[in-house]
Amino acid sequence: MTCLAAARNLRAVTKVWEQRWHPLRAEWVILAAHRQDRPWLGERVGLADQPLPRHDPQCTFCPGNARVSGAVNPQYRGVFVFDNDRPCAGPDAPRDLPPAPGIYRHRPADGHARVVCFTERHDLTLAAMDVAAVDLVLQCWQQQYRELGALPQVQHVLIFENKGDVVGVSNPHPHGQIYATNFVFKTIATEVVACREHFRARGTTLWQEIVATELDDGRRLLAQNDHAVAFVPWFARYAYETFVGPRRAVPSIADLDDGERRALAAVLHEVLVRFDNLWRMSFPYVLALHNAPCDGEDHRAFGFHCEFHPPLRKPGLLKYLAGPEIGGGSFLADTAPEATAAELRAVPAVHWQRPGGQP
Repeated sequence: MTCLAAARNLRAVTKVWEQRWHPLRAEWVILAAHRQDRPWLGERVGLADQPLPRHDPQCTFCPGNARVSGAVNPQYRGVFVFDNDRPCAGPDAPRDLPPAPGIYRHRPADGHARVVCFTERHDLTLAAMDVAAVDLVLQCWQQQYRELGALPQVQHVLIFENKGDVVGVSNPHPHGQIYATNFVFKTIATEVVACREHFRARGTTLWQEIVATELDDGRRLLAQNDHAVAFVPWFARYAYETFVGPRRAVPSIADLDDGERRALAAVLHEVLVRFDNLWRMSFPYVLALHNAPCDGEDHRAFGFHCEFHPPLRKPGLLKYLAGPEIGGGSFLADTAPEATAAELRAVPAVHWQRPGGQP
């Protein structure tokens, strides 16, 4: 039996039915791993990757092409950043809002929204790029966090990538987005409280204790080096949810030195390659960077890290949010993190479309 077959067999026989505490979100996750192989007669999503050209003349993100605003992209190479032409928050947000009715409240959605193209190549993804190119993206994220976070009206810089049709991406050109807002997004606000409470109670950062626990246990580890680590967390909500971060607890990506950033790029890239190798496809996900707010408060207890939330629990099967999640407010996970981590470890760390990457 191959390593990959053994890992999948482990997932098939794993019986986990319990609740696990998610310390960063301060909530329980219900694990019911025996549900993963339940009979499924519902909808399946298509997985066939469509070949893309190196340059698409219709793509609003490709070099030299016009965007929806009428602006024309320069003939850029590498990373390219521009203000979002259809922002969710902006410096010109309407100020003369009518009074809110009754007990309701509202305020201007002030801030900045930007698009980060990872490369001029329309047909690449972060997984298909080399580590040096991924590190250039991380350098851009550092610079953008510093620049936007220094603006007086900005309290939070949310950096993220939505990848794949199944998460609603409207343009396949490799890119992410940045929302720099006059408020702190709810998930980060919850993490801030959890990290502060943990620091006050134990005198240590929650992120470093999570990393230490995962390193000591070892069953959910995916990749590591001297400065960075990746794992499927004990409290994973999605089947292939993965955390990637520095071993040292820092409030934001801007606090990493050059060596730590390069190490993080290497581990991040390995995770992306393993995702693609699992089912030999361009793996869809939502990637979010969890940075401390830029609100001027003390965030030394916060632990910067990246979170991958892949929506597929099997080839062609989405993790649908239904009664427990939407109606009940508690996440029900269909897999055991130990089993999915074993699956990802069992596949090669060289991309299956590159020489030497075939399992």
